Amino acid sequence: MSDRLKIAPAVRLRGVASVPGDKSISHRLAMIGAIAEDRTTIQNFAESADCLSTLDCLGRLGVPIQRDGNTVTIEGRGLAGLRKSAHELDAGNSGTTVRLMSGIMAGFPFESIFIGDESLSRRPMKRIMEPLRRFGATLEARDDNYLPLKIRGGSLSPVSFTMPIASAQVKSAVLLAGLHAGGITKVNEPVATRNHTEIALAEFGAGISTKNGTNRRRPAAARKGVSCPGRSLVSRFSGRGCAVRSEFED
Repeated sequence: MSDRLKIAPAVRLRGVASVPGDKSISHRLAMIGAIAEDRTTIQNFAESADCLSTLDCLGRLGVPIQRDGNTVTIEGRGLAGLRKSAHELDAGNSGTTVRLMSGIMAGFPFESIFIGDESLSRRPMKRIMEPLRRFGATLEARDDNYLPLKIRGGSLSPVSFTMPIASAQVKSAVLLAGLHAGGITKVNEPVATRNHTEIALAEFGAGISTKNGTNRRRPAAARKGVSCPGRSLVSRFSGRGCAVRSEFED
């Protein structure tokens, strides 16, 4: 005779649930916090292997990082403060780490080399290489498309880039490179993609505006350290678990 379980309908549910931190937002807050000029505390940081790869790469670039459970504290080095890594930057299986951090590293006058696991090494990188070359950075990759990816940056010129395909990662790489470029960098989106990077840059104090599918990045650097509280700002980050709020809340 099989066991049976009878479940009566509930009138209502009550309780408190913790929402895991969002990976996409956690990546971006860590990267921008690393080039901000103050301490950034991220609560409810996504404890995924991909996000930990981002923290590892930032640490290799001289960024002091402390972890206490899912709280991450990052001592910002400033826009020009990252140091050349003595080793390759291992992104593991995280395409977000490589593609977004490539935009940041495009502004530094030393060589950075990204590597990854077997799976990541088969994923295309040319989609971010082409716009970053327009800024004036030098990028080399296996078959001009795959890891390992070498980047040597320096003085960048602003660009106006129209997205050939919808990609939040490509858009983010261009916007992050625009932090190092004099003048206004524009990204034109025929189809809107997730705006996590634009929101995070604005919260950190960077000059950014969006109008009619065009994101404009002014040359002023992201210079505000911020605290990411545990409660989510639903309207700002689509109800996902990691939220950011500036020191100068209204």
